[in-house]
Amino acid sequence: MCQNQDCNCKKPYYITTAIAYTSGKPHIGNTYEIVLADSIARYKRAQGYDVRFQTGTDEHGQKIELKAEAEGITPKEFVDKVAGQIKTIWDLMNTSYDKFIRTTDEDHEKQVQKIFKKLYDQGDIYKGYYEGMYCTPCESFWTPSQLVDGKCPDCGREVQPAKEEAYFFKMSKYADRLIAYINEHPEFIQPVSRKNEMMNNFLLPGLQDLCVSRTSFTWGIPVSFDPKHVTYVWLDALTNYITGLGYDCDGESGDLFKKYWPADLHLIGKDIIRFHTIYWPIFLMALDLPLPKQVFGHPWLLQGDGKMSKSKGNVLYADTLVDFFGVDAVRYFVLHEMPFENDGVISWELMVERMNSDLANILGNLVNRTISMTNKYFGGEVRNGGVSEAVDEDLKNVVLESVKKTDAKMNDLRVADAITEIFNIFRRCNKYIDETMPWSLAKDEEKKDRLATVLYNLTEAITIGASLLESFMPETSEKILAQLHAQKRELADMNQFGLYPSGEHVTDKPEILFARMDLKEVMEKVEAMQASAKAEAEPEKTDEEPVIDIEAKPEITYDDFAKLQFQVGEIIKCEAVKKSKKLLCSQVKIGSQVKQIVSGIKAHYSPEEMVGKKVMVVVNLKPAKLAGVLSEGMLLCAEDADGNLSLMVPEKKMPAGAEIC
Repeated sequence: MCQNQDCNCKKPYYITTAIAYTSGKPHIGNTYEIVLADSIARYKRAQGYDVRFQTGTDEHGQKIELKAEAEGITPKEFVDKVAGQIKTIWDLMNTSYDKFIRTTDEDHEKQVQKIFKKLYDQGDIYKGYYEGMYCTPCESFWTPSQLVDGKCPDCGREVQPAKEEAYFFKMSKYADRLIAYINEHPEFIQPVSRKNEMMNNFLLPGLQDLCVSRTSFTWGIPVSFDPKHVTYVWLDALTNYITGLGYDCDGESGDLFKKYWPADLHLIGKDIIRFHTIYWPIFLMALDLPLPKQVFGHPWLLQGDGKMSKSKGNVLYADTLVDFFGVDAVRYFVLHEMPFENDGVISWELMVERMNSDLANILGNLVNRTISMTNKYFGGEVRNGGVSEAVDEDLKNVVLESVKKTDAKMNDLRVADAITEIFNIFRRCNKYIDETMPWSLAKDEEKKDRLATVLYNLTEAITIGASLLESFMPETSEKILAQLHAQKRELADMNQFGLYPSGEHVTDKPEILFARMDLKEVMEKVEAMQASAKAEAEPEKTDEEPVIDIEAKPEITYDDFAKLQFQVGEIIKCEAVKKSKKLLCSQVKIGSQVKQIVSGIKAHYSPEEMVGKKVMVVVNLKPAKLAGVLSEGMLLCAEDADGNLSLMVPEKKMPAGAEIC
């Protein structure tokens, strides 16, 4: 920060989210990122920074072209509709972004074309042919060695051989420079585990040139000098971080770009860390631009009862949760339940528990009790009676220390931990009430000044806690401060206790901030809602069940079949294979033995929902390694025409080890 006392300038801080892909309405896991970014942006403003907060939508690609065609509308009409849904949810969650960019914005498209031409002219992009196996849903080419069981390693669906003229970017040209940069700037990729993954799995083994154009579809930004090509996803999407600031590769960039670039923080999901820490910095190097200061790959927010699925009716959307709990309660859930590095879990039961314990009891009841006692004993007047005891000093120390700890946690992007520190203030206030027993002090007229001091200390502590809470629960913060008739305390003034003006009055009509909820009633509503959603997701039934014809294999004899051994197995443990986006590794109990079996079903089952299942197993396959992990058998699945898998399970209760014959 500027040290000149007479200067009003603020240090710029530029934060971005990944831009949401407009293939459909974002669920609560997608929404978590924008709320997380908003809490950081708000806190940076409180620290005195001049914050620029950008988010938006990624709107090109073959998937969108196909979805629009299926709905009988143009791709632009389709993305206009979905981008509107996304922006509505971002606004519903009270996020304070400064710029909502769309990759269909005219100025963005113009700059992408200029960037492509510049990189081509300087020899970083060249024309060639891409030949390989292509996955349409993922819009990705794969080499045979990258396939898992002959299928797409990302989604597990079938791939088709394809050859396509394309432009390529020379990634290897900049690889050594990027490796050196990452080694010299350990803070660039956070958490550290993400950095290690990028270095060991991608950079150090060697980079392949990157396909940056396509000719098999048209919904994209045309290459200006070769219009049958459209710019492929990452060169289009990633550049939003600079085009949204008015970057111009001809040297005519606007004031926003000059002020805010390089970005202080790119906040993204861990699944796209590779594109933001390898492709993006290399593009910037080629454009001779400074790299962002930090890329943070946050973990995922997972549904507590397994993978979110429309067919299960358990997909959680922010607007649905807001209808149940309110905006700030949902913000609290998603921010508080997410560890720094590991995935977090959200469930209806947990949300009701947090609502009742943390929000209604620890916070809401504290504010209500304090205001009610002030009205009861002093007609609403808050005054410092000047009668202190040792317990007061402990309260003050906890409050002031929590401010420092919150600040330190936010500087390290540990948002969940910062919220915990703030709630430690409210917990300590509740303990302080139990220790001082205001209702007992009120019985003794000689202790009136002591009672006034206790209620003043509570009001001051809550004012500080509520002011800190503004970055995470802005509406709640505002409501608390309004009821206390307190001004929001600036972060710079939170190093001292006792700034609440003695003699001020609290409201005479305290508002219930959070109402307790009955879990049974909530779950009844949830079950009805999920049943309705599941019914809507199911295809309309016809008189004739759909069938699938597949190519017949050569006939075998009974002796051939008898060589296979099938048994019932019980899955007692399951986890994702770290080096694969498709594989799950299960420990399967078969009789008195436990076999380790690796299966390509991660896109269809979560590890949590696998545990406890009784499944059909081929147990006498020769062991083999998949993605470096030993597999000692095979789980039997059925597959429909869309590539969806369903585990084959016994119809009746059968013990682990029962023979399938």
